Amino acid sequence: MRILIRFLLWTLLLVGITLGAARALAIRWFQLPTNDPIFETSVLPSLRGGDWVLASRITTPHFGDLVVCPEPEHPDRYIIGRIIGQPGDTVEIDNGIPVVGSRRFVKERNCEESTFKYPNPNDDSEEVTQKCDMEATANHLHMMGALSGHKIRPESLSFDVTDGKLFLISDNRLYPYDSRNFGLVDIDSCKETIVARLVSKDGWMDADNRLDYIR
Repeated sequence: MRILIRFLLWTLLLVGITLGAARALAIRWFQLPTNDPIFETSVLPSLRGGDWVLASRITTPHFGDLVVCPEPEHPDRYIIGRIIGQPGDTVEIDNGIPVVGSRRFVKERNCEESTFKYPNPNDDSEEVTQKCDMEATANHLHMMGALSGHKIRPESLSFDVTDGKLFLISDNRLYPYDSRNFGLVDIDSCKETIVARLVSKDGWMDADNRLDYIR
């Protein structure tokens, strides 16, 4: 019995050290905030406030990746957006649809659940129903909150992405919080790529949204 207990203690210690090293050097898991309506709305429908997510630090983020970066004006806060503009690119966004040189963003099909609902970030007494599309960005096929059926139209803008910078766009095109709001971000500050949702905001029993690979 003593030997078994000692074995279990050493096993737990080694697992703890391994996880600690991995968290420090390669991966990080954290819970998305639930007290910031603008942020929470911008990451829909790919993620939701309260989700536990896994971020990788192993590889350099690339075009189309969903990344975690500090907010340029407030580095104590973080933002989550998709890289669509790299140094030398001109990013044009018209009616929520981005065009980057020869790179196009194609709507492949509707999401499995064609709509999603959430409180209006500007008036939580009102519920917003939004269409969900599957958009192809580079090698990523990801969910995107579409503008169709809504009178809201984010401002059309054009950006030249300078050296050492990235342009991020929110997956929710109706209520985005991205480079149109806070400007270009430093490449060196975006070191983490979202790779999975571990558990949804509704807990482990939400089987459809646990251990969910995020692209």
